Formats: sequence, structure tokens, C-alpha cells
Amino acid sequence: MSFLQLNHTSKDINMAIKSKPASEPQQSNPWVETPLRESYALSEAAGCRIFLKLENLQPSGSFKSRGIGNYILRRLEELPAGSQPHIFASSGGNAGLAAVHSARALNLNCTVVVPTATSALMVTKLRAAGAYDVISHGNAWKDADTYLREHVMPYYEGATIYCPPFDHPDIWTGNSSVMYEIASQMPSNSAPDVIVCSVGGGGLINGICQSLDDLNMTSPTILAVETAGAESLAASLHANQLITMPKITSKATSLGCARVTDKTYEYSQRGNVRSVVLSDGVAAMGCWRLADDERMMVELACGVNVALCYDGRLEKALGRPVKPDDKVVIVLCGGSNVTSGMLCEWRAEYAQELEKEAEQELKRTDSAYTSAEASPKQCPTVPSDLAVPVIEGVEVGSVEVRA
Repeated sequence: MSFLQLNHTSKDINMAIKSKPASEPQQSNPWVETPLRESYALSEAAGCRIFLKLENLQPSGSFKSRGIGNYILRRLEELPAGSQPHIFASSGGNAGLAAVHSARALNLNCTVVVPTATSALMVTKLRAAGAYDVISHGNAWKDADTYLREHVMPYYEGATIYCPPFDHPDIWTGNSSVMYEIASQMPSNSAPDVIVCSVGGGGLINGICQSLDDLNMTSPTILAVETAGAESLAASLHANQLITMPKITSKATSLGCARVTDKTYEYSQRGNVRSVVLSDGVAAMGCWRLADDERMMVELACGVNVALCYDGRLEKALGRPVKPDDKVVIVLCGGSNVTSGMLCEWRAEYAQELEKEAEQELKRTDSAYTSAEASPKQCPTVPSDLAVPVIEGVEVGSVEVRA
């Protein structure tokens, strides 16, 4: 389906991008338009056309620049002209970096409270980005957030802006700009068939669904991808109610939100949204394969999206064969919690394990087909673990991918 059929021209879409997130004439947006690039290496691996939306090129290194930046601009609109509020954020991850970069772009100061478990790498990056102060407190984000609001902000004299990491409509509206850009950048005004995005708290998928509604686009399938141990959306869908995970065990800490937003759960009830859960090892593989194939480094929370391109995972997630002309957009959300050394460590830790899993998968497939040939009336002609999507490493019958 083309955008011309939807009565949306490139001019309309560009106007929509400008009209949605906040933008004051005297202020530049704290985010940038990023390229949409077709990856021939990933396309060959996946068997269809793969486009990468390069959100790793945002000033903060992730898509968070959009939502956090828009949120801060909206709050500035509510203050008297000339106000110089101090920005406060609680995040040891990419939201904190986005708050610092956005504040700096607007000539404001930003203090970030991080959980004590935050890596030294991220604390160093927060300081290097220009944070006014970085305070470590609490075992989890909730503890750091409570400390920020109850013991840090009240003692600051002057105007302040509290910046949530993902759960606010203005953040979702800022994130929606990524889809408007994708719409204007797709070749020949065509629409993507599939959009792949990772889910932590849900701010990104909320923005994508919001903009698809605004564009009156219902055709794309959305793959909402999580890592095992941080699958708060998949767990909620499995329980048929919004739940809070008791513990986060995934190494993809940027996806480590125990509960998605109410709006995320609502959007995920739609027929075009499918929940996908992959292991940390598979996410790590996505990171090092992207580095090999495209010379880009991303963290686990982003690599889990890329991993769908390899070893038939995209077809499993979609529940159907892919076609060569299918257009799949992967939002390369980025993330700063990665180094070349970490990529080497992940490869050393997971490569052999994944090879063994691939061999076992091949044996199961061969066995199923052999059984089918021997007794076609009693056995299915397609192995059950290929016919329905499954979590990596979870046996058939414990299906967690939701259509």
C-alpha cells in the first residue's frame, strides 16, 4: 500500500513531523532527523528488504532524545519566558543521557539520580555528557526516583522540571516523530510491511502506534521485542492483564522495566501487534553480527531487534514465510551501554551456546520431517516449533509470542 493511496504526500508527512512534537522558533529541538538505510547484509540474511532507522545517531545515542527532548520543551512552554529551570531525571540508562543532552542543548543544567547498580561506564558517560551532578542511590530505579523527588528536588531553590523516563504522553508524542520520518523516507512513498521495535517501559511503541493512527496506517505488523527476564509486556499478554514482574533478570538492563505503561498494554491488544521474546544470548548475537555486517555498535536492548534477521527468527515471529519484497523497518534504538570489549565478551560467552542450539534445532526439524514422511496421516508436515513463534530456548507448548 502506498502513501498516495492513504492521501498522504511527502509534504503532508513533513508537516506532520513538525506539528506533533513541541518546537519553539527560538529553540532548536534536542533531537535530529536520522537516516533510514537499507541494509543489504541483513536483507540477505532475512530473505526480505531490511531497513534500519538509525536512532543510534541521536545526540544521546538513542531514540530517547526524541521523547525526553519533547517533554522538556513542553514543560518550558508552561514556565514564564526566560526561565532557566534545573532538569532532574532518575535513570541509570539512556533516558538519563537523553535528559542531560537535551538540557545541555537548551542551555540548562541537569542532575541525574541513578541506582547504585548503574555501571561505571554509564556514570562516566553521564558526567562526560555534561550532567550538573550524578547521584547514586537505591538498589532499583524506583528507589532512585523516590529519592530524587523526596530528598533532592525539594531542596533546590528555583524552577525545576522533573523528567520521567517513558511514562508520559508528551514523551510518546516526541517518540512518534520517528514514524513520521520513516514514512517520509520509505522508497517510492511505500509503507513498511513490518516495524520492529524493542519494548522496555513502552514509550517507543506507544509513539509508533500513535503516529500510525495519525497517518491512518493499519497495514504494518508491529513486532514488539523483549528479552527473556525482562518480558513485562509478554507476561502481561500471557496473563491477560497488566502485571508487574517480581524481578528483572535479563542483562539487557535498558529493557528492565517491571511493568509497561497502561497505554502499551492497550496498544498491544491490537491484531497487528505481535509480542516476541528472545534470550540474552540471541540479543548479544544481534549486537556482534550488526558490528560485523554494518560496523555499528549497539547495546543488548537494540541487538535483540537485529537478531530477528538471522536463522529464520523473523519468519517465526511473523508466523508466516517472508517474501523477497517485504519491507521490514527495524528501529535501531541505539543505546550507550556497549563497548568493543563488551562485544568480544558477549561473543565469547554466547557463540558456542548458540551454535549448539542451532544444531539441536536442525535435528528437531529433520526428525519432524522424517516422521512426517513415515506417517503423513498422523504427523504434521511442518514442525510445530516452525509453525508457531516461540521464545528461544523454550519448548513448544510454552508459546509466548502473541499475535
